[in-house]
Amino acid sequence: MQQLERGTLGIDARVGAYLPDFTAAARHGITVRQLLTHTSGLRPELPLYDCADDAERLDLLRAEQPIGVPGTYCYSDLNMLLLQYVLERITGRTLDVLVRDGITRPLGMTATGFGPCPGAAATEDQRRPWAKADRGMLRGEVHDENAWALGGVAGHAGLFSTAPDLAVFCRTLLAGGSYGPARILGPDFVDLLFTPPGLGFALDQPWFMGELAGRGAAGHTGFTGTSLVLDRATDTYLILLANTVHPRRPARPDSTPRATAGTRVARSVRGM
Repeated sequence: MQQLERGTLGIDARVGAYLPDFTAAARHGITVRQLLTHTSGLRPELPLYDCADDAERLDLLRAEQPIGVPGTYCYSDLNMLLLQYVLERITGRTLDVLVRDGITRPLGMTATGFGPCPGAAATEDQRRPWAKADRGMLRGEVHDENAWALGGVAGHAGLFSTAPDLAVFCRTLLAGGSYGPARILGPDFVDLLFTPPGLGFALDQPWFMGELAGRGAAGHTGFTGTSLVLDRATDTYLILLANTVHPRRPARPDSTPRATAGTRVARSVRGM
């Protein structure tokens, strides 16, 4: 969104204009908007963790073709990975540097960044067959196997944070992009995040927002049990930093606790 505001990135520009070497995305005309809204048709993930080296991983991504109908929603980690490569190509800076310089440092979010994070709690006893890689007990390392294979800095996973830091981030977006003297985004571009169908955020999803959904609430979930919801109608945010994959990931994820928390917050702030 910061690059959109600066005019260095076009929301409806084709990915191939920035990454011509990603031949499949270029050939199929995938756009930046499709990546942000998960409507590119790309599959949810690839087994990058099984590749021998970074070159093989990059070759897989460059050759990956959409398997779904463009314009149809399907959440895909590959969308965020391609966006990472777009941003790094047009700015000449890595994603962790972009996050630090554009968001966390201006907002004073000193506890937020890509790992390793030695102070983090144990995440998961990650071994096959319940996990996709044999890594043992993870502590302070990214849980997602693909993000781990990519060195811990990835567009779809790998960011560590705390509730106080995320509270600053939420308050910044609810205030139109500013927090104290810091401004990370203009109000018009913050509005784009919350405009249906949402850019980066999911809008009004009761399955994890509960009764906060319905009036333009925006949010996102994380596989390990985390979620974030921003409700502009009540100027409220909800941060949930749970760990549902310790000691092992469940066979079927359950978002009932997320929805329950959202409902309790909604009823409290709306006087129900």
